[in-house]
Amino acid sequence: MLLLHLEEVDEKAWVSRLSELLGDYEIVTRNDDFDPAHIHYIFVWKPRDNAFDGLENLKAILCLGAGVDALVDHPHLPDSVPIVRYVDDELTRCMSDYVIANVSMHHRGLSRFRNDQINRKWEQYYPPPSWDISVGIMGLGVLGSDAARQLKAIGYQVNGWSRSAKNIDGVRVFAGGEQLDDFLGQSDILVNLLPLTTQTRNILNYENFKKLRRGPLRGGPVVINAARGGHQNEEDLERALKDGTLGAASLDVFNVEPLPEDSRLWKLPNCLITPHIAAISSPTSGASYFSRVIINNENGLGLENLVDRKRGY
Repeated sequence: MLLLHLEEVDEKAWVSRLSELLGDYEIVTRNDDFDPAHIHYIFVWKPRDNAFDGLENLKAILCLGAGVDALVDHPHLPDSVPIVRYVDDELTRCMSDYVIANVSMHHRGLSRFRNDQINRKWEQYYPPPSWDISVGIMGLGVLGSDAARQLKAIGYQVNGWSRSAKNIDGVRVFAGGEQLDDFLGQSDILVNLLPLTTQTRNILNYENFKKLRRGPLRGGPVVINAARGGHQNEEDLERALKDGTLGAASLDVFNVEPLPEDSRLWKLPNCLITPHIAAISSPTSGASYFSRVIINNENGLGLENLVDRKRGY
């Protein structure tokens, strides 16, 4: 039996699509009557404190979303049950689309020209070609690696930074804390796609902003965060955007969501805010992925894309 425990998500759409793909395999939601002992899989997003109560026969926990930080920090997460994270071509494509759009926007100065339009100001500024711009990708998992390849393909210099060394054609990769400063010093546009862990929390801070390269981008370096709000110190972001340490930022995630109306980030003309929409897990493609995970496991083929709990991703 599969239990859906999806907060802030249309569970009916997921039940409908999963039912088509799983056939006779029984699916229940939190509002149904069921015996917790019969639940072998739980499909979760933002699980409540009691999400795992009585689920003593779980074979796997299926996480809706590429990030699993909220799940691995759950106070009642079962110790020995494997966690499957979401890896999907549509999710990856949407994230790369978001990154490319924002990198190109800041490179071409479109936020600057938008503000000039509002103020009826005619100032001709000619941005440099893409090959003069260095984009630094923090996090080289499935999402970061794809974004790096896509940006490289359209002409940008691309560097990457991750916990351990990776090999991506045409991308210079930095690894570990000892190479972080070198990586930052060669980045005009910094894109964060890291998993949120103890080591990466608040990594987007004023001291690191000061280390970014002040080169071809007029106004200063740029930060794009499409990973987790916990990566960014929002007071530091405000300070850096006001004093010129950063020329601009694109933020899709925040420490508190929805972003409170009294947040000062709303009013900054060089800060683009989007409401956590960079990439979404859709029932159409997502149900195909998770139904395959269940069917393969039931047929003895094992589980894929397992979370390393020690690393937190």
